[in-house]
Amino acid sequence: MTKNLTTINKFIDKSIGEWKSIRSTHTLAFQEFENSTSKIYIKHINSNNKKVIEIFKNYKLSLNLESIAISIKWQAISDWDDYDISKGDETILIFLPKYENSGIVLRNKGYTEPLISSSNYFFDEQNNLHIKTFYKSTVSEEKISFLSTHIRSRFSIIRNLENNSVIQTSHTSEIRNLASLKD
Repeated sequence: MTKNLTTINKFIDKSIGEWKSIRSTHTLAFQEFENSTSKIYIKHINSNNKKVIEIFKNYKLSLNLESIAISIKWQAISDWDDYDISKGDETILIFLPKYENSGIVLRNKGYTEPLISSSNYFFDEQNNLHIKTFYKSTVSEEKISFLSTHIRSRFSIIRNLENNSVIQTSHTSEIRNLASLKD
């Protein structure tokens, strides 16, 4: 591995802010295609936050003050809906670095299945963040890349654990709201 690999702290610091997200999702099993747009808000949260403490309790772990916790909130509009109804949610991610460029992520809820989940993360030689999560019946793989300071790209794949078949793929472009940086 090269020595210029990033750490999770630097990657998260670059990710803080408000983003507009444009996402295309392909559900291969049903041969369906969905487009959605979202506003995403990413912010640091203190390790002593009650939501962070609750996540550590759910995993039966002691609070780790060396961890890096973030909140990701979003409001989304999808073309699958008959009406333009905005749907929102929030997830808390807690990054626990093991080595300089890899570690574990604890979540209050899963990306693919609605249960608490932990993931493994690592950075590749191009400083892309890879997150892999195993659920009861699926595995989610995500790659997040900075294309520039204010543009991120996310690719995700959801596979069936039983036979490793690809269930869903998605690509997301995220553009930072520069006006939010002035606050």
